[in-house]
Amino acid sequence: MEDPDADPGKRVAHPNRLYLIDRQGRVVGSYSCVEEILSSEARPSGLFQVNPAEVERLRADAEALYAGPLGYWLKLSWLPTLNALLNGSSGVLLCLGYVLIRLRRVRSHVACMLAAVGVSALFLLSYLYYHAYHGATPFTGQGWIRPVYFGILLSHTILAVVVVPLVLVTLYQAWRKRFERHRRIARWTLPAWLYVSVTGVLVYLFLYHLFPA
Repeated sequence: MEDPDADPGKRVAHPNRLYLIDRQGRVVGSYSCVEEILSSEARPSGLFQVNPAEVERLRADAEALYAGPLGYWLKLSWLPTLNALLNGSSGVLLCLGYVLIRLRRVRSHVACMLAAVGVSALFLLSYLYYHAYHGATPFTGQGWIRPVYFGILLSHTILAVVVVPLVLVTLYQAWRKRFERHRRIARWTLPAWLYVSVTGVLVYLFLYHLFPA
């Protein structure tokens, strides 16, 4: 609504409420995110401020609405940290598994490597779920750090695609007790898998701690 007689900057009246819309275009929530500041006589002052409680309520409701079928139990905002922990755990298990096989502790080596596979599988599911319902997170860093970040991201992404079949083939050779072939393939699988795990943590640090959006 426009008032042509009002001072410039006050000619258009905006509602001080925000509305949450679902995927079908229906209004599912209304929030007083901006409230007018009252004068000392409890009269309208014409000045407004953000209502943090309502903003937080809107954020929580929007996250629950768009977080997918697991949104009631699992907040999308938790998943990047969870993914980094899974990546880091995978890297630790890989290093431990390598040390154990060098010590010829075969059973412990097998347990570590299977645990690394399980952790990586959980990461993949969590990663896909997050990106299906949240989308990509932009990198906000500027200057020389941008090519560094995107170089790490590109190499991480390419190797992440390559390492999945490598892991499966390596496991298959061990399961079939073709240990010579298993060792030959593992010489490539281990460093690639470890690189993906470590750079996954680096990407998380870049996006959410060093250069948060």
